[in-house]
Amino acid sequence: MAAQQVLNGVSRETILGKSPSKEEILERTQRDGVEFIDLQFTDVMGLVKSVTLPVSILPHVIDDGQWIDGSSIAGFTRIAESDMFLETDLSTYAVLPWTRGEHTTARIICWVNSPNGDPFAGDPRGVLLRQLEKLAALGYTYNTGPELEFFLFPKEGNRIQTDPHDGAGYFDFSTDLGYTVRKDMVRALEEMGIEVEASHHEVAIGQHEIDFEYGAAVNTADRATAFKYTLKAVAASHGLHATFMPKPVEGINGSGMHVHQSLGFLDRKGNAFVDGDDPYGLSKVAKHFIAGQLKHARALCGVIAPLVNSYRRLVPGYEAPVYVAWARTNRSALIRVPAIRKGQTGATRVELRCPDPSCNPYLAFAVMLAAGMDGIVNELELSEPVEENLYHFTDEDLKRRNIPTLPATLGEAVQEMHADPVVREALGDHVFDRLTEAQTAEWDAFRKHVSTWERDRYLEIY
Repeated sequence: MAAQQVLNGVSRETILGKSPSKEEILERTQRDGVEFIDLQFTDVMGLVKSVTLPVSILPHVIDDGQWIDGSSIAGFTRIAESDMFLETDLSTYAVLPWTRGEHTTARIICWVNSPNGDPFAGDPRGVLLRQLEKLAALGYTYNTGPELEFFLFPKEGNRIQTDPHDGAGYFDFSTDLGYTVRKDMVRALEEMGIEVEASHHEVAIGQHEIDFEYGAAVNTADRATAFKYTLKAVAASHGLHATFMPKPVEGINGSGMHVHQSLGFLDRKGNAFVDGDDPYGLSKVAKHFIAGQLKHARALCGVIAPLVNSYRRLVPGYEAPVYVAWARTNRSALIRVPAIRKGQTGATRVELRCPDPSCNPYLAFAVMLAAGMDGIVNELELSEPVEENLYHFTDEDLKRRNIPTLPATLGEAVQEMHADPVVREALGDHVFDRLTEAQTAEWDAFRKHVSTWERDRYLEIY
C-alpha cells in the first residue's frame, strides 16, 4: 500500500490532509456503538458499491486491507484479473444515521488497489487524485461546490409515481410533505458530517435543492456521493423516491448539478482566481482555467452529462446551458462568474452549469480540472464574455459570435470524447474505454428503441 502514498513527488497527505489514526477510529466505533462497517467505493458510472463487515474485523482491515472480487463491477476487471483489495481512508468514517439503534453501521470510503498494491486504474477516486497530483506540481489546490437538484416522487410499494408530490415553485414556502422531508434530509446530512448551507424548493413542481459546504475536491466528491444515497434513504422513510435523473418529466425543468470551482495555493492561504484590478475580479490563472473548460466543453459532456437522458435536459428553454460561452450575470452561458459580497474576494469562483447529478462526481471533477489545467499550462486566451440572453440568439448570431453548442445527444458526446486527448488522458485508458463502451451500448439500445411517441405520431398517418 505504500506505493500509493507518494506519487509524482507529492504525498497524498499533502493533497488530502491528515487522516485520523487507527486508534482514534476504533475508539469512535466504540463510542458510537457501531456493530458493522460498510467499506464503500464507486464503479465507473458512479454507483456506490459496498461490502459489510462486523466491526470486530476493522483493525485487521485497517492494517491489511480487504480483498474483493471486482470481476462483476462495472468498469473494473476481467475474470482473469478479478482480485483486488480495498484500502481504508479513515478520514471518511461516518455513521449512517438511518441505521442508528438497530445494527448501527458506519461507512468508510476506500481506495481500490491492484493485487500488487498499486492504485487500480479503474478506481474513480484514484482518477481524481491523479489530476490533483498534477495540479499540486503546478502549486495549486482545487476546490469545488456542486449544487445537486433532485425530484421527489410518491412511491406505492415498488412503483414510483411520476406525478410530482407538490405544486410549489422556486423558493416557494409550503407546508406540504416536501418541506418536512427536506428538514429530515438536512439533519441526516449533518449527522454524516456534511455541513448544509441552505435548502429550498426548485423551479419545477416536485423539484428541490440542498446546498452543502464548498471544499477540497476529493472531500466534496465523497460528500456528493453520500448526499445522493442519504437523500434516497430519508425519502424512502417518508414513502417517497428521490431521483437524480436529469430529466424525469417532460415539459418542466430538469435537474442540474452546477459546480462552483476555484484554485487555492498549495503552500499558502489564498484564492488563485482573485485579481482585484480586473473588471471581473479574475486573475490570469482564472481566465486561462475558464478558457480551458470552454475549449474542452463538448468533450467534457460525456463525463459530466453521461446518460441518454442527460440530453433531454440540455435543450434551450429550461434554464439548462447549451451555449459554450461565459459571463457574470448571464445564466444562459455555460460558465458564470457569480457575484460575491463586497470585500469577500476570497470567495471568487467560477460556476460550470452543464453537469447533471447523474454523473460520477470523482470523474466529473477530474476532467473539469484537466480541462482547466490545459488552459493554465498552455495560457489559453479567454474569449469576451457574452452578457446577452443566448436563448434569443439565432443560428446566424451564434455563428457570427463563434459560440459553439454542446452535443445534442449522448452519441455525439462520446464522439467528442474520442476526439479529445485531454479528456482521455485525464480518465486513463482503462476508465475511458469502460465508460465509452457502456455509453455506446446505451446509445445503440436507445437508437433502436421504438417509443410510444413515435407510434402515436406516425402509426396511423403512415
